[in-house]
Amino acid sequence: MHDNKIEPIKVLIIDDSAFTRQAINRILGKAPNIKVIGTAIDGYDGMTKLAKLTPDIVTLDLEMPRMDGFSLLRWIMENKPLPVIIISSYGDAATVFKALELGAVDFVVKPTPKLSGELKELEDSLLSKVLNVKSFDLEKHKKTISRLGDTKPAVSSNLFKYSKDIELVAIGASTGGPTAIQTILTQLPKNFPIGVIISQHMPRGFTNQFAERLNSIAQIRVREAEHGELIEEGKVLICPGGHHMILERLKDKVKVNIKNHSDSDKYIPSVDVMMKSAAETYERKVMGIVLTGMGNDGRDGMLEIKNKGGYTIAESEESSVVFSMPQAVISAGAADKVLPLEEIPNEIIKKVKKE
Repeated sequence: MHDNKIEPIKVLIIDDSAFTRQAINRILGKAPNIKVIGTAIDGYDGMTKLAKLTPDIVTLDLEMPRMDGFSLLRWIMENKPLPVIIISSYGDAATVFKALELGAVDFVVKPTPKLSGELKELEDSLLSKVLNVKSFDLEKHKKTISRLGDTKPAVSSNLFKYSKDIELVAIGASTGGPTAIQTILTQLPKNFPIGVIISQHMPRGFTNQFAERLNSIAQIRVREAEHGELIEEGKVLICPGGHHMILERLKDKVKVNIKNHSDSDKYIPSVDVMMKSAAETYERKVMGIVLTGMGNDGRDGMLEIKNKGGYTIAESEESSVVFSMPQAVISAGAADKVLPLEEIPNEIIKKVKKE
C-alpha cells in the first residue's frame, strides 16, 4: 500500500537572535504540514546547514555577525537557488528591497517582544508565505531581476500628446510585486501625463522606504500616499502599508483618502478596495493592472473597472513569480489583455498616448 501522506514543507531558519529563532519555530510549528529541519546562527552556519540539509525554503535575517544575510543570499542564489523569505525589523526596511533585488521572494516583519499586538498578523503572514512555497517560481523572479537596471524609459522624454482616454493607472500586486512594479515605473517617462496609484501587499512601516527607493531610480515622482493628497500627472502614489486607499472627487480634482484596515480584512492594502474606488471615480477612464501575487485580491476590482468600460491588463503566467492574482482576474473574464511583465510599460504608454 502506498503512503499518500503529503511531504511536509521543510524550513531552515537562519537568524542570530535566539528569541527570533524560537518565535519563528513556534509560529511554523502551528502548521502540521511545515517542518523546521534546522536553525543556523549566522551566514557561515547557514551555509554549512544548507550543504547538509535540503530545505524547501529558508527564512533569513539580514543583520548577522561573521557573514551577513546579503552575502549568504548571494551564495544561495548562485549555488543552491531556493525561495528565501527575509525576516526584517522596521529599522532595516531600506535593506529589504535590496534583498528582493538579489533574489529573495518576500519578507515578513521580525517578531519581537514589543510587537505582541501585531503578532497574529505577523503569524498569518509568515505561515501563508511558507505554505505557498510551491507556488513561487524562482526562475521567473530571477528573470525579472536580471532585467532591472537595464530598462530605459519606453519613450523619449519629448512631450507626447495625451489622448485623455485614460486619466488614471491603478496597479495591484503581492508576492514578487516590488521588482515587477520597479520594472514598470522605471520605464515611464518623466512627463507621463496622468497619475498612478498602487496597492502592494506590504506591512506598515515598509511602503515609505519602497516609495523612496523607487523615487530614486524612476523618472517620475513616487511617494507614499498621504491622506488628502491630490492625484497629479507624473506622480505615483503608493498606499501606505496597513491601510487602504480610496479616492474622492472634488470638482475637477481627485484626492486620496487613507483609511485603517479592519481585523477581518484578508488583504492589506486591498487592491479591490482601491480599484473599485477608482472605477467609481474615473469610470471608463481608468486602466487597471494586476501583477504577480498570491490569492485573488484585485479580481473584483478589475471586474468593476471592466464593467465601467475601463481598460484592464493582467500579467501573464510566463513572467509572474506567483500567478494566483492574475489568474483569478483572467478566470473571471476581467482582463482585456494578458501580457508578460516586460510588455506592460509599452502597453500603458500606447493607451495613454495619442497616435
